Amino acid sequence: MADTGIEPKDSGQKGSKKVRVKKQSTNVDMTPLADLGFLLITFFMFTTTFSKPNVMGLNMPPKTPPDDKQIDRPEIDISNSISIILGGDNKIYWHQQEQQDLNPETLVETDYSKDGIRKEILIARKKAKDEEKFTVIIKPTDDSNYENLVNVLDEMEITQSTRYGIVDPSPNELSVYEQKTGKSSGGSANNE
Repeated sequence: MADTGIEPKDSGQKGSKKVRVKKQSTNVDMTPLADLGFLLITFFMFTTTFSKPNVMGLNMPPKTPPDDKQIDRPEIDISNSISIILGGDNKIYWHQQEQQDLNPETLVETDYSKDGIRKEILIARKKAKDEEKFTVIIKPTDDSNYENLVNVLDEMEITQSTRYGIVDPSPNELSVYEQKTGKSSGGSANNE
């Protein structure tokens, strides 16, 4: 007789014995589940659409030509432009002045809000002699950071300003900026 784990009841005995069932092993082989898990992970990786980063295109000017080739640089009429100076501590300044006429009173401080620089750009464009040639000149100082430049470039996109340039501020603009912010650069700022 095969061993089934059940002991037969002996009918000839006075006391009855309990029937004991042999316990089976409860180990589960997880290997097929691990294979299934990896198959599911692989499936979802291949079928998922990854989010693409938002990138704003920035066209850079061509490399400067050799000295023997001169480029005709167009003059920008002051009424057709606005100069934006990026300062420290997330401050931004603008003006529509000739270099020699610029002073701390004509350098206007504003912020990055829609009622700040965005409004000033739109007003300056409407006052321009030729709106098609309206140009925004962005001038970051050493005090500004990369985030300030990105914020101003975002404003170019929002205001649909297609003509803009990034240049270093002139020495006169830096001097006026330092006077306006109260910084001194080796005695060039006026003491009032």
